[in-house]
Amino acid sequence: MRILVILISACSISLGVFLFRAPARAIDIQKRFYSRINWRMEPIDMPKEIRNTRLMGVFLIVCVAIFLWYAVFR
Repeated sequence: MRILVILISACSISLGVFLFRAPARAIDIQKRFYSRINWRMEPIDMPKEIRNTRLMGVFLIVCVAIFLWYAVFR
């Protein structure tokens, strides 16, 4: 069970690092996904969207690190 928690945490931290390092690419992936299901998604303010995506990546990294620490060291 502990191995599964560590594996999921590693994947989540990797996603957080991706969101932090390449926010424009993450937004582009999201836009392509929405276009496949026949929705058009365009950010109103791209610099603000990039900043928020970076913050989401940091938030994800911090939350998963806290969860991982709790799960492994309790």
